[in-house]
Amino acid sequence: MSASACVSRPRVGWYGDDLTGATDTLATWAERGHRALLFLRPPTSSQLAAAGPLDAVGIAGAARSMPPDAAAAELDAAGRAFAALGVDVVHYKCCSTFDSAPDIGSIGAAVAVLRRHVANPLVPILGGQPNLGRYCLFGNLFAAAGAGGAVHRIDRHPTMSKHPVTPMAEADLRRHLIAQGLERVALIDYRAYAEGDAETRLDANLAAAPHAVLFDVAQESDLAVIGRLLTDHLVAGPMLAVGPSSVARALAAVWDEPAAPLVLPHARPRTGGPVLALVGSLSPVTRAQVAAARGYQIIAIESARLLVDAAYQHGLGRAAIAGLAQGHVMLVTNEAQGAAMARVAQATAALLGAVLGEADVSRIVVAGGDTSSHAAAALDAWGLSYRAPMVPGAPLCRLHSDDPHLDGRDIILKGGQMGPVTFFADVITG
Repeated sequence: MSASACVSRPRVGWYGDDLTGATDTLATWAERGHRALLFLRPPTSSQLAAAGPLDAVGIAGAARSMPPDAAAAELDAAGRAFAALGVDVVHYKCCSTFDSAPDIGSIGAAVAVLRRHVANPLVPILGGQPNLGRYCLFGNLFAAAGAGGAVHRIDRHPTMSKHPVTPMAEADLRRHLIAQGLERVALIDYRAYAEGDAETRLDANLAAAPHAVLFDVAQESDLAVIGRLLTDHLVAGPMLAVGPSSVARALAAVWDEPAAPLVLPHARPRTGGPVLALVGSLSPVTRAQVAAARGYQIIAIESARLLVDAAYQHGLGRAAIAGLAQGHVMLVTNEAQGAAMARVAQATAALLGAVLGEADVSRIVVAGGDTSSHAAAALDAWGLSYRAPMVPGAPLCRLHSDDPHLDGRDIILKGGQMGPVTFFADVITG
């Protein structure tokens, strides 16, 4: 089975559990010639009409940082939207490091909500994304520490094992997901792809009616095998698939490209103006990028003071606006702990929105998953389209908004682990 060149409905709907990861999936489809658009909330009929025919529809969410009860309503709304569109695959796009917990960002709880909107008994979970340095072997997840860094088992990863909210203490994804409510998780290990019996093993596993089937992903070529398996099983009805953008990479490897290009609402690009960067990530990778940044006026944000001092908030905004009149500006938060992290992300997002309300910038950069999600919510925009590659996992996108002051602006949303040490300098020149 392959995708039709001119279908009247999207084949895939993906929900991103944070905004940075959702843009990676957008790039995956767009770079392979598929008409894709990422909406910042379930799209209205007028927004869908403005976008024109789409092959893949994304909805950016924030379930990764939400408890299950709070995430359920958002996920159910996304599931209903995808069902109404008649997609073949609902993709719950989680982080490639699978960092989550029973009480925050639960993947198991997300599956429980979204599978109500599909008929297919197969719930595949893809456990790796090699182009980002993520590998799954015998059900165990491994991840590189930064671009080109050493590969660690996820429970020994220098950052993810110490994540301040959802530390990864278990490398076996079956055990990790069982703790989140998926009681029976079967496994197709990577040897099945080369040995040619993956389909036989999958059928044997499905006979036991597991809650989900975990697929090892050790190398890029594994994805084409998985993509064919999943496509063959679509005869049983719409399917819920879970995992990073490797789900899109697997399906795109075996689906035909559409003949017609994506035609989006007109957006006037802005070129030659200053870059405004907001850094909320505490990742050592991002902090090294900040230390190496050149060409920015860096404005440090005292996180604790930002939350309680209105005059301080106003002063930061005026300083950023004044700096942008002269060149590029980077706003950098300092350390926050526990529940204050979400509040800081919200406050810095509000600061970003206030600055953009007065300053005319050509490019916006936000570093940090939670910070990116809150930043998007603070902007009067409804969608993102793909413009060009920047770094793996963090593409250059274009904002779509009914506000002409925002419409057409470049934006890059970067997770903490993504990009080389020269990232911020590259943003200015690339």
